[in-house]
Amino acid sequence: MDYKSTLNMPNTDFEMRGNLARKEPVILKQWEENNYYQDLLAHHKGQKAFVLHDGPPYANGNLHAGTAMNRVIKDFINRSHAMSGYYTPYFPGWDTHGLPIENAIQKLGVDRKKLSPAEFRSKCEEYAHQQIAQQMATEKRLGQIADYEHPYITLKKGFEARQIRCFEKMALDGLIFQGLKPVYWSPYNETAVADSEIVYRDVKDATIYLAFQIADGKGVLDQDDYYVIWTTTPWTIPANEAVCLNADLVYAEVKTEKGKLIMLADFVDKLLAKFQLENQGILRTFKGRELEGITYHHVVFDKECPTLLGSHVTADDGTGVVHTAGGHGLDDFNVCMKYGIGPINTVDSVGKMNENAGKYQGMFFEDCSKAVIHDMNEKGCLLAVENIVHAYPHDDRLKKKVIFRAVKQWFCSIDKIKPQLLDQIDNHVVWHNSFGQKRMHNMIHDRGDWCISRQRLWGVPIPIFYCEDGSPIMEKEVFEHVADLFGQYGSNVWFEREPKDLLPEGYTNPKSPNGIFTKEKDIMDVWFDSGSSWTELEDRGLEFPCDMYFEGSDQYRGWFNSSLIVATAVKGRAPYREVLSHGYVVDSKGEKMSKSQGNVVNPMDIINKNGADVFRLWAMVSDFKQDLKLGPSNVKQVSEQYRKIRNTFRFLLGNVNPADFDPKKDMVAYQDLEPVDKYILVLLDDVVSTVRKDVMEYDYVACAKALTNFMVNELSSYYCDFTKDILYCEAKDSKRRRQVQSVYWLCVDKLVRLWAPFLVYTAEEVWQHFNDDCEKSVHNTEFPAVENYADAEQVKADGARLMELRSVVLKALEDARNEKLIKSSQEADISLTAPEDLCSLLNQQLPDQVSQWLIVSAADVKPADQVSAKVQKAQGTKCPRCWNYSLNPDEDGLCPRCHKVLKG
Repeated sequence: MDYKSTLNMPNTDFEMRGNLARKEPVILKQWEENNYYQDLLAHHKGQKAFVLHDGPPYANGNLHAGTAMNRVIKDFINRSHAMSGYYTPYFPGWDTHGLPIENAIQKLGVDRKKLSPAEFRSKCEEYAHQQIAQQMATEKRLGQIADYEHPYITLKKGFEARQIRCFEKMALDGLIFQGLKPVYWSPYNETAVADSEIVYRDVKDATIYLAFQIADGKGVLDQDDYYVIWTTTPWTIPANEAVCLNADLVYAEVKTEKGKLIMLADFVDKLLAKFQLENQGILRTFKGRELEGITYHHVVFDKECPTLLGSHVTADDGTGVVHTAGGHGLDDFNVCMKYGIGPINTVDSVGKMNENAGKYQGMFFEDCSKAVIHDMNEKGCLLAVENIVHAYPHDDRLKKKVIFRAVKQWFCSIDKIKPQLLDQIDNHVVWHNSFGQKRMHNMIHDRGDWCISRQRLWGVPIPIFYCEDGSPIMEKEVFEHVADLFGQYGSNVWFEREPKDLLPEGYTNPKSPNGIFTKEKDIMDVWFDSGSSWTELEDRGLEFPCDMYFEGSDQYRGWFNSSLIVATAVKGRAPYREVLSHGYVVDSKGEKMSKSQGNVVNPMDIINKNGADVFRLWAMVSDFKQDLKLGPSNVKQVSEQYRKIRNTFRFLLGNVNPADFDPKKDMVAYQDLEPVDKYILVLLDDVVSTVRKDVMEYDYVACAKALTNFMVNELSSYYCDFTKDILYCEAKDSKRRRQVQSVYWLCVDKLVRLWAPFLVYTAEEVWQHFNDDCEKSVHNTEFPAVENYADAEQVKADGARLMELRSVVLKALEDARNEKLIKSSQEADISLTAPEDLCSLLNQQLPDQVSQWLIVSAADVKPADQVSAKVQKAQGTKCPRCWNYSLNPDEDGLCPRCHKVLKG
């Protein structure tokens, strides 16, 4: 007889192989057709809101691994809050203005100079929308739930109008001003560069030491004395306006064959060795303050320049005498302004020396450095030149050098609101990363004025008009009119109309008696765009501030920073209650991904091959607060973990299929279960409690560990393993079988909900094969409640003792296999000894079930002082139905249990 047909074998359409790349798009289509996002919100309407405000990715190119990880973690946050009983409206955003799109358009063959500004901007807008569509498709494929019908986009009319109103409030409060001061400048892109987009890279540059001859020593120095200066930017020598000393440092006048040189006293020996000069004696020493006001001869132009004092001068390196060019350095600018010296700018927008550079006019700044070195040598004032490797600022986007260049720019004053900013950071925001509060505090504390103007076309114009005398108009009526125009027509109207057509009808100003006005040509820094994105909250009827901002750790100087400044300036407080940040995605060796190294991982490659849920599981098991490693080895490891999770679900589903188990009539209550069953449900309740707690602390690694360990160890390797015999071989409607099925059903019901925020597609697939009809989608349910079973502690304590005893048996069985005594555990009989209280517990909890629990054919338990297990070859006949050995089979070889099930 074929006894297999008499067994209650698992039966489910839930496939063993995930085939996620094929299945997930089908589920995604179902979600979209069923208005999934709105349906989810409707299920939580009236509950407490939790709003995560999206930091907009830049609309240029498809999502890279880091951005994809960011979107997945945001989805974890939103979904786990929804399943914890929160109302979670979430609208994605895109940052769309700025230089990268301008460059991308021109690389496509668009000649900016042949188009009007409005035409060029239209090309940029069209390109941005294409990029948004591409990125949005990837985000959806990742399983991220969001209001994709109504994203916020920084180029939209309404957004631009609200941004102008932010500018208006700040301007009318005196926080916006125009000034001439040095800013980071890209000569390659002809624009100022944001501080947040500056990175320092090691470069080799020529550093020179020059002798500046004293002109008027003020009775302290002589005309044959020379200041010794050094600089790593020789091209700034034509812009020299002063030298700066530290008031409290000691300077020495040293006699040499090249005259009497003035330098830091502590550096004399080191510097003279560098200059290959003999120390002929230190004639005098001075404190820096004694030399204030002394003048020297400029080495390029026929003029005298003064000696200043500044605290930025240190004894760390150089000579202690600092070459000062107010137009090309911030410290230089500040000290010159203190002495009433205006900055001189010697470089034009493309990095060429201008008319202020004299004979060097027309040279690119780096070529000018070479010419200056040559001329200073010819002039006899070059003491030394050497190549050094030092950290120099670069534009992070172009990876090219920037320069400091004094030009008229628009600034936001930070000093005026710095106390409020620091108060928000220190007292009103929860920083979930340990370093977050300190990093943000230090950045704001040390931050100077924010340069918000950019010399480009693709962005929100700075809404300033100028009168005939050049003075800017900063009036509420004018700002409001411009905001209304932008809200109606978009910011392109600024480039399409003349100033008189942009001003309010009939506008007059006494400073323009002829009624002639001009308009600002610069646009706003894109960080002002995204820094205004919190205005979307109130525009959508949501509470300000939002609950959380979550982005990469680079955003402490980027979006977290600019949002804090704009919101505090306009609304009086930070736009977020909590801030959480993540690290970078690196390759499997921990190295930064780059095309040149060939180690870039495209998230879509993983999704198309392994499925989005595998990518999501990788994000879950990786500690996002650190750098996250991603490569083939990581994907392989996570794929194996996913396989174990899926197979466990499949086994559970197969044994509680609708044709076999109906929870409405077959469910056995907790109090009527066996202790070994209760033990699993108590452990599962601990997992529920752990996950519910950990998701609120954003510890997804702990969630994954708790869920996976339970499914792989307690369920698959233990409970499912020994209960297979019960499910397959006992009578279909037997109480013992229904007890086990009840545990299985509860495990599926709770585990699928706990996994739902993370393995979104797989959880939905499980739900579709699971006979729980409470909701159409698992994502419309909530996390299971914590049961807090009254006997939980005793159940766990007893269960832990039995598991220790079981581990001794498993070790003995493994040894027996290795010794070729048995192949499977059912070929074994066990003689087990244990202390009397443990024997009593075993018999109490597993009466006549010990051998089944240990998955052996027979188990003899006797009291003794120590736990021990002895394995011997099973005695009797192997049952053809359950494969256990029996000493008293029936005429067909069936064991008594199988005989009873089949023949009654």
